Order: sequence, then structure tokens, then C-alpha cells
Amino acid sequence: MIRILVVDDSAFMRTAVRGMLGDLDDIKIVGSAGNGREAIDKARKLKPDIILMDVNMPVMDGITAVKTIMKSSPVPTIMFSALTKNDSKEALEALKFGAIDFIAKPNSVQSIVETESELVDKIRRIHSSNPNIIRLLNLKRFKGDVVRGKWKQTLDLGLLIGSSTGGPSSLEQVIPRLPGDLPAPVFVVQHMPEGNFCAQLAERINKESELEVKEARNNEKVKNGVVYIAPGGYHMTLRKAMDVTRIKVAKGKPVNAVMPAVDVTAESMLDVYGKNSVAAILTGMGSDGANGLKMLKDAGGSTVACSEDTCVVFGMPKAAIEAGAIDTVKPIYRISEEIVKMVEVKCNGN
Repeated sequence: MIRILVVDDSAFMRTAVRGMLGDLDDIKIVGSAGNGREAIDKARKLKPDIILMDVNMPVMDGITAVKTIMKSSPVPTIMFSALTKNDSKEALEALKFGAIDFIAKPNSVQSIVETESELVDKIRRIHSSNPNIIRLLNLKRFKGDVVRGKWKQTLDLGLLIGSSTGGPSSLEQVIPRLPGDLPAPVFVVQHMPEGNFCAQLAERINKESELEVKEARNNEKVKNGVVYIAPGGYHMTLRKAMDVTRIKVAKGKPVNAVMPAVDVTAESMLDVYGKNSVAAILTGMGSDGANGLKMLKDAGGSTVACSEDTCVVFGMPKAAIEAGAIDTVKPIYRISEEIVKMVEVKCNGN
């Protein structure tokens, strides 16, 4: 039985969540709270398996509650956030302080119905994946200096980074350590819903990086030294014509039950960069990226996965490793170093 604590200042939303989860045999709502202070008290008393936490609440907001809960008795927490610019920024702040994932708060009866399936699936998958919350909280300790490389020649290189649950914090460990003169564009596929989340994530990481970090736009020309994060809810692919590579961002069918999907971007990189591809899988549930990285590796590309002992959720890296898609496995604090090394090898012809 998965025991859930629901935290939201809206009585309507608490009732709606009970309607979504109340009839399930494997999920039980053990309590509810109307603000962050109540959430802290009930988390301590009820010891839930997962907390569903609103962002903006009176008395104490969800971010402050997450920080307090994670310091005392960490619990996997899903932020329940509206799709607004401010809420997106605050939801990402909560992820920084230990929340493991978030889901878009429904704003109509129809969207409540659509949210139910995603919420139930996310709760079950997070619980079954046994995420290492302590590891997520400790990621900030892994930060280090920028890793410098030596590039003897310039090739048409492409770098892919894929992540999901626990990904925003992991990306903040990897991208800021990549050098500003990296002779390749970087394509990031982070599983996120449609909205402002990816733009906010890009803005946050850009402030800490030598590389330019931005949300990808449809049909924009690819440039070296720029990190392009796929917009939430859209697949990102690459197309090359007349020696110019451009990004395509479009709606489509979910692949591996997600959109954007790492496999979709990886497959398009195969045509554009082939053996001059470098790819990394960081953290997340499921198997997205395993097939795509296998194709890149088979074509001569270089691949790296985050090690289990430094991974928040080992699902995606594990699937890629088991598929034979990974050249080497490194701890999160060595991923940047390994990426630079792989780029050096390709540029220098070693």
C-alpha cells in the first residue's frame, strides 16, 4: 500500500485528489494539510510514502515545507504546480531543495480527468523505483570547477544529455562544469510537461554556466557552445540541409510514454552527427534513451551513464547499460569530465 499525504490550500483540490486516488487498491490517502506548516507536522506523525505538495499556500509555502521536511525526515515529494511562469520557477526551486518530481495542477474538470492517469502512474513509478532522496539532497556537494579540454581540430560534433526524475538537480551538476569553448552544441532532453518549466530550468542553469543555456526554438540554427533544452511536451529533432543543422520542435505521439523523448532526439542525431555523437544518461524512471543511445554507440558514437551509487533513480541508466548502449559508467560528479574527454578523443583523432 502506497501511503499519500495531500497538501493543498484548496479544499476543492484536496477533494479532487481524493476522487482520483480514493478507489485504488494500492494507494491510500492517509492525511491532508492546508498549508506547509501542517504538512511538516503531518509528515512527521503519519510517515507517508509520498507527499503531494502544492506550491503557493498561506502560512507556509510548499518550498519552505519541502526544505524543512528534507532536513528532518526526507520523503519523496511531488510538487503539484500550476502551469504559470511564477509557479514553474517556484516548482523548480522546490526540486532544488529535494522534491523529486512535479505534476501540472489541473485547472478544469476535463484536465482533472487527464491528470488522474499521470498522477497515479507517477506515484506508482516513484514508489516502485525507490528513489534515493538523500542522494538528491547531496547532489550539491558534487559541484566542482569547470573541466577544460584541448581541441586540436573542429568537427561536426553533437552532444546529447537525457534525464528524467531527479534530472533538474543532476543537470545543474553537469552543465555548469562544461567549458564555454566546447566545440559542439548540447541537446538536453529532460522529461517535463508542457508549460514554462524548461524555460525556467534553462534560465537557472544559464546563470551558472559558461555555455549559453536556452530552451530550444523550432527551426533555429544550431551553434557550438549552446545548450538547447527541449521544451516540455514537445519532441526535439535535428535536421541538416546545405551544411546547416536546425532544430525541429513539434508535437507528436509520446515515445516510451514521454514527450519529449531521448530516443527521438537520439535517432535524429544519428543522421546528423553519426559517429561524432557523444551522449549521456543521468537519472530517471523507465527506459527512455536506451534504444537511442544504442544506435549512436553502434554507429561509433561515445556514451556514458550515471552510476547507481550517485543516481537519484537508476531506471534509465540501468536500462541503457543492460541494452549494451553504454561505453562507460561514471559517478555524477565525473560525467562532465568524461564528456570533455570523449569530445577531446573525437576532435584529436585518438
